[in-house]
Amino acid sequence: MSRPLPKAGRYALRVASLGIALGVWQLLTSLDIDLWLRFSQFPTVADVARAFADRLSGPDYWTDLTDSLTRILTGFLLAAVLGVATGVLVARSRLAEDLLGPVLEVVRPIPAIALVPVAILLFPSNEQGIVFITFTAAFFPVLVSTRHAVRALTPVWEEAVLTMGGGRWRILASVVLPGALPGIFGGLSVGIGVSWICVISAEMISGQYGVGYRTWQDYTVVNYAGVFVGMVTIGVLGWLTSTAVELLGRRLTRWLPRTSYVAGARHRTPRAATPPAPLREAAEPEAEEARDEHLV
Repeated sequence: MSRPLPKAGRYALRVASLGIALGVWQLLTSLDIDLWLRFSQFPTVADVARAFADRLSGPDYWTDLTDSLTRILTGFLLAAVLGVATGVLVARSRLAEDLLGPVLEVVRPIPAIALVPVAILLFPSNEQGIVFITFTAAFFPVLVSTRHAVRALTPVWEEAVLTMGGGRWRILASVVLPGALPGIFGGLSVGIGVSWICVISAEMISGQYGVGYRTWQDYTVVNYAGVFVGMVTIGVLGWLTSTAVELLGRRLTRWLPRTSYVAGARHRTPRAATPPAPLREAAEPEAEEARDEHLV
């Protein structure tokens, strides 16, 4: 049985895999390999690095970066708040499900990028339209994940709060939201990735600034090195924002049992899941009373 690598070794392995991928790219493009795939048309890694350095030294790159981040964060935060609220409402209320469910299910399959003409007609500025596209892209993954997570909650915790005299708001704060957090953050992780896809596409179509707009402009003037600069920028930004969402989710769901998979290693049985902290606090007085009665 092989021993698992230490954390430093794992990071070194990841860096090495990235370096190997870049080395293969450089080799195929510098040798103009054309074996069905036409690598001779690709810029080399060195060309992209030089173009990247030129962009970093100019003001346009940072302006595009700021505009894209502002659009993605605005649309995503709106989608996170409204998506979670709507998902909880639809999952907990039959009336809301009957009123909102049909409309949401009809609109949900429509790709967010297909709503660009609607955004152009509906909003007075391109900026607001792009934020709307970003919001729509993230809204439905968050909504669906929240709805399923709330419906999958065990009724035992809710019954415990009701037994102790808690009302709807107590159940919402102590059971529903904490218990649904893992599913909610799953939807947020998907939503942030889809948002990047759609905001870049919207910038290409109707934007004036932004990473997507600049990438499309480079393509129209046959500046392929600049196109790859935009692609790398989009990839790094998407990775950073997705990692931030994942870290926040792990921080807020520390009460969940954690397991780590190691190939060839024996699996340890995870400790049993404990209720969310608000519910544990609510249950403490009742547990103390039960102990007192037992002593009497």
